[in-house]
This record gives sequence, C-alpha cells and structure tokens, in this order.
Amino acid sequence: MHGSIARGDVSKTSDIDVFLPDPPSSFIIETSLEQSGFRVNNRTVVQATPIYALKGHIELDPQTSLSFPLVKMRPVEKDFYRFGGEASLSLLKEEKRVLGVDKRLMLIEPTKEGHVESAVVGREEEVANRLGVSLNTVFDRVHALIRRDEIGRTGVFIQKEVAPDETFEQALKNLAYQNPAVRRRIKSHKK
Repeated sequence: MHGSIARGDVSKTSDIDVFLPDPPSSFIIETSLEQSGFRVNNRTVVQATPIYALKGHIELDPQTSLSFPLVKMRPVEKDFYRFGGEASLSLLKEEKRVLGVDKRLMLIEPTKEGHVESAVVGREEEVANRLGVSLNTVFDRVHALIRRDEIGRTGVFIQKEVAPDETFEQALKNLAYQNPAVRRRIKSHKK
C-alpha cells in the first residue's frame, strides 16, 4: 500500500492504492483478483513521461486501484512510493504506519495518538534521509507537486485502455510497435 493508507492520515475520500513492485504476469494478477471476488472496472497502461516506467493500472472502483510495473523500474521510480509512504502487507497486518509525504508537501509522521505534520520545502535533505530516498527524488517530487498546484494536472504521456481480449503484455507490445519512446523505454529495461 502507498499513500495515506500507509501513513495513517486517511479520510473518507482517501484512495486505496496497492502497488506490486515485483509482479508476476498480469494474467496471474487478474486471475487472483477474479478468484478473490474482485470486479475489474478498467484496465490501462500508463506512463507518466517518456522516460518513466510503463505500468499496468487496474481500477476496482473509483477509490481502489492496483498498479504494477510492466518494465524494470529505476531506483528513482521506486523511491516515489517510499516518498509518499509505503507499507508492506506485514506492516499493515501489524497495524504499523510509516513516514511519508502527502500532496500538500507535508511530511506525515505517525504517532501513537495520530500524526504530526511538518513542511518538506526547505528541509529536503532531512526529509530524504528520514524517508531513505535520494535527495533528487525529494527535489523532483517537490517540483512536480508545486507545479501541479500552480498549473494543475498536466496529464500523463500514455494512458491506453487495455482491450477486453488483450493482456497487459500484449498492449505493451502494441504500444512499442507504434511509439518509439515506448520502444526506447522497453529497450532500457532489458539492460
């Protein structure tokens, strides 16, 4: 889990975001969801920018989604989840919460009674050390979230719905055939 569920600063409008960092095939993921009684509303391949990892995204309902990389992720991409707060299944079972940064650029630090919030801007190096992420990751996220506040969401580079008779891997292959940037990102994945 990542985000507010992992940090513990949840509200009625909080999303439930599950991320599988090292997934098996998409077929196994989708079969497991189906056998567990989950209904899939939407399946998409997304890529934030031409250099970022392509991911499979499965929406179960408007507030619940599961995503997983379709190519090998770079360390900075993995840091993104730790930056926002990332909790494994074992931590969730133990009802432990983790440090993370919300979209307001506030560091959320869980306490026994709730949590403490403190600003990230101006404390980037300390926040990077506390979260165990690179300083570049903190600066990148600060820049992106401030930009979002100033000009709004700018969208994603790729957001392609996966056809009902298509696997995520087939959709990725089709995208690579059509898009040189996708081919380059896949090629860098194989190195």
